[in-house]
Amino acid sequence: MAPHAQSTVPQSASAPEITADVVVIGGGPVGENVAQYAIEGTDQTAVLIEGELLGGECSYYACMPSKALLRPLAVADAAAHLDGVSTPEVDTASLLARRDTWVSQYDDTGQVEWAEGAGMRVVRGHGRIVGEREVRVEDPDGGPPTLVHATRAVVIATGSQAVVPDALQPLSPWTSRDATGVQEIPGELLIVGGGVVAVEAATWMAALGSHITLLVRGDALLRGMEPFAGEHVLGALTALGVTVQLGTSAVSAERADARDSGLGRIHGGRVTLQVEDAQGRREVTGDEILVATGRTPRLADVGLETIGLSSEDITGAQAPTSDDATGAPLPSWLHAVGDASGEAPLTHWGKYRARVIGQAIRAGVTGEALEPVPETVPVPQVVFTDPQVTSVGLTAEQAREAGHDVVTSQVPFGGAAGSALLRDDVSGTAQLVVDRGTATLIGATFVGPEASELIHAATIAIVGQVPVHVLRHAVPSYPTSSELWLRLLEELPTELRTT
Repeated sequence: MAPHAQSTVPQSASAPEITADVVVIGGGPVGENVAQYAIEGTDQTAVLIEGELLGGECSYYACMPSKALLRPLAVADAAAHLDGVSTPEVDTASLLARRDTWVSQYDDTGQVEWAEGAGMRVVRGHGRIVGEREVRVEDPDGGPPTLVHATRAVVIATGSQAVVPDALQPLSPWTSRDATGVQEIPGELLIVGGGVVAVEAATWMAALGSHITLLVRGDALLRGMEPFAGEHVLGALTALGVTVQLGTSAVSAERADARDSGLGRIHGGRVTLQVEDAQGRREVTGDEILVATGRTPRLADVGLETIGLSSEDITGAQAPTSDDATGAPLPSWLHAVGDASGEAPLTHWGKYRARVIGQAIRAGVTGEALEPVPETVPVPQVVFTDPQVTSVGLTAEQAREAGHDVVTSQVPFGGAAGSALLRDDVSGTAQLVVDRGTATLIGATFVGPEASELIHAATIAIVGQVPVHVLRHAVPSYPTSSELWLRLLEELPTELRTT
């Protein structure tokens, strides 16, 4: 790693300059959070630099629009599985209009007003570090760049971007942005990938009328979660008419008139893929292709090289948390948070880390004691398919690999009166992973209707290291899905439940 460098980019004498205590590159929810926590209750100043829409990927292209599309579908599906009510029908125009409302018609005026009201200055344009505590912002309208000086900290909160394999790039394929921003519904949609984006998009695109072929390189969906989670989602997607092809890789691709025709619009002619599986090579075709093969931190053009750093320094195993706690090879004035840090690419996790880092920056001014961080802070996740999949902590396999003496308990999701009442034919599975030595919870997975409302209790139990015998005294209301906790705890060995 090269020594930390001074500014290497000459500045125009006419370029406007701004000085602030904290400069955040990236105005998504994570960037907003770190700036807010860094300055609140003080006279410190913050600048948010954003080259696109303030509010970031989550607000306009990911969390919010995807859930705006999925929630009505989940309600309709629940009604279809309950006697005594008529089954709602999907109204495509109304569903897309609901999505547009939740993304504010792709207008960030409200976000800007909030940020400015919270004491942050918004600077439009692409921000790039050009030296110690210096960020150059290119004017999106072609005017002179702005040089922003930070007196205390620069935070990289630039998020992540979709990974598109080289072989598929010439197709001008859809990414998650096009899927959430869908305007033209393909008759046949090929989806490459088997993770969260792939299975959620398959759910709403199938409901909108696309015939979906899901091409999954691995042997299961939602790898990294408990195997039963992927199995339930596979069954649900198949029931929706989705064709799921496991163990299938794309080896070549063709498309006439490939072009970027606009967000959520079909990007050219028919797509032809040569794919390979255990039976050999064959051809699949579709009107559009969605590539959902992962995301990578957006660090390619933030100027790390001007201060002697690389993206690997930012996304290394010891990601930066505060001025005093990592050993990461970063100067004390520089931080990375959210997807850009290489940690879990989830909005709620990024916002949590932003709160921790923001408070640490503020404490450097106020002298306040740093909020203690628990020894174990697990990352919860929800997949909003139908059934929902939600997990926190370690899977049983991950726990064993980490050296835990593992005990699991598993019950059907409909194994309690409250969860069985959600639908007339409830399916799904609930599981706890417990460390035998400490008799504490280290992982949990729930698959079933409204499963997302159960995971926070597991998160609290893991963070608090609450013993199983104490959890048995947390009485669930009847009849609610929380009764599943009682069933799961009763499945554990007696010695864990009574000591």
